[in-house]
Amino acid sequence: MTFIVTGAAGFIGSNIVKALNERGEHRVIAVDNLTRADKFRNLVDCEIDDYLDKTEFIERFRRGDFGTVRAVFHEGACSDTMETDGRYMMDNNFRYSRDVMDICLAQGAQFLYASSAATYGGSSRFVEERELEKPLNVYGYSKFLFDQIVRQVLPKAGSQIVGFRYFNVYGPRETHKGRMASVAFHNFNQFRAEGKVKLFGEYNGYAAGEQTRDFVSVEDVVKVNLHFLDHPEKSGIFNLGTGRAQPFNDIASTVVNTLRAINGEAPLSLAELVQRGLIEYIPFPDALRGKYQCFTQADQTRLRAAGYEAPFLTVQEGVDRYVRWLFGQL
Repeated sequence: MTFIVTGAAGFIGSNIVKALNERGEHRVIAVDNLTRADKFRNLVDCEIDDYLDKTEFIERFRRGDFGTVRAVFHEGACSDTMETDGRYMMDNNFRYSRDVMDICLAQGAQFLYASSAATYGGSSRFVEERELEKPLNVYGYSKFLFDQIVRQVLPKAGSQIVGFRYFNVYGPRETHKGRMASVAFHNFNQFRAEGKVKLFGEYNGYAAGEQTRDFVSVEDVVKVNLHFLDHPEKSGIFNLGTGRAQPFNDIASTVVNTLRAINGEAPLSLAELVQRGLIEYIPFPDALRGKYQCFTQADQTRLRAAGYEAPFLTVQEGVDRYVRWLFGQL
């Protein structure tokens, strides 16, 4: 049985390929766009059956060139929330996704795809309901619109369709993402380069560093994807976050204290880290005012009702593991 992973050389896609390999699955077709060639490093320790550029994949998939496909993990997308080319964004994130889904339905393949918490945008509640979805940028809109199509298709779909609204994902294999990499990744590199982590100061009623997000480890993201792979009878759109909002201060403190632990130094409280200049607050940038989510927290009700029972890593647990992984790559 064949598995297909789009965005296979990307952050979440490559982690899914690796997890499939660890299950003994090596008939994996990797689909991506390697115009930015450095992403290949994410697949070096993975076993794949074939690699295809995204431009040739759709036609070959439609023709049935890959035989019986059990499942497609559709992770390929433009994830740059600052991208302003709406034409490119909609073609890449909406139209391409619709083509992949239509072929999966025609061939009876399971279709598991990446949606995003960006669909909620300016909302203060994060429940998978149409009235709460208020995207703030064209990236969020591209994901939102595809979710609406999925909702139309689901009642008559003959095979599994599952969308995952990823919240703030961090973890191994995101180095290529540049400015769109996680806060944990940037905090790690900034502390090593400058000896301090810089966070946004007070904004919109939130104290310095206290803007909060639902930070979820890619380890948990992969586990949820594989859970639904194992339960093809479960379809729907689900939040994929920890259900626990934590402030940016928690990320920075964990990064710094983990690096201190690696160097044999004792952990410090947030107040001590700030007092010693290891965490520093900077004015909130004007360019982000009105476009910034100060709070996100996944409502897990539907995910849990669908049978996913495993606990999620806290920031302290997940970021500690991630920092030690990053340090091991140096």
